[in-house]
Amino acid sequence: MQFYRPLKPIKALTFDLDDTLYDNRPVIRRAEQAMYDWLHSEHPVSRMLTVADWMALKLQLAKVDPWLRHDVTLWRFELLKIGLMQLGYSLNQATQAANEGVATVLAVRNQVDVPPETHRVLALLAQRVPLVAITNGNVDAEKIGLSGYFSHLLQAGRDGAAKPAPDMFTRAAQLINVPRENILHVGDHLHTDVTGALLNGYQACWFNDLDRCLQREPRARRLPDIEISSLAALLDVVAK
Repeated sequence: MQFYRPLKPIKALTFDLDDTLYDNRPVIRRAEQAMYDWLHSEHPVSRMLTVADWMALKLQLAKVDPWLRHDVTLWRFELLKIGLMQLGYSLNQATQAANEGVATVLAVRNQVDVPPETHRVLALLAQRVPLVAITNGNVDAEKIGLSGYFSHLLQAGRDGAAKPAPDMFTRAAQLINVPRENILHVGDHLHTDVTGALLNGYQACWFNDLDRCLQREPRARRLPDIEISSLAALLDVVAK
């Protein structure tokens, strides 16, 4: 644990979910593969497009509608719908298929192995201060067994623009009625979490469990207030 500046009293914690409370990287790889497997099985015409083609279309859609970057579920739906329409599907056919595809991906997306240590630490922290989840992703916290620790769960798209935008930071502070300077946001991402928290008046905790060097990180625009390598360190930071 490393402190970069003195912490003000912590009266609440907000948490990023993906790659902070569990390793999300293998989950996303499996979910992406599930989409392509489903496409090839249920809609063989999709084989006419390569993975690179799908990725190019995804980026093109975000240029046309930048909001899609804030709602990853809607972004995937539009990707499947537009991609299949380009392959000859009618709007109704493509819409139905896109809904099925999104459901297929979400089923895999919510197959997350949450470490026992995460459950232990969150349970103890929830007894001390209010906890709020703030995520740019689309995991279902209830399905992965984390919803019970949080008084509120905020998700980009549904609850506003993605971090580092102010929407969810503002909403979280309002929901728990705690001054922003007394909220510590915990997350692994130096831009969306650390910079986002600091820009919005929160204190920032960088969760660095991969032994990264802050001075060598290109996204390290601002110093966090504190850096930790394990969630258990928060138990020493938040007063009992």
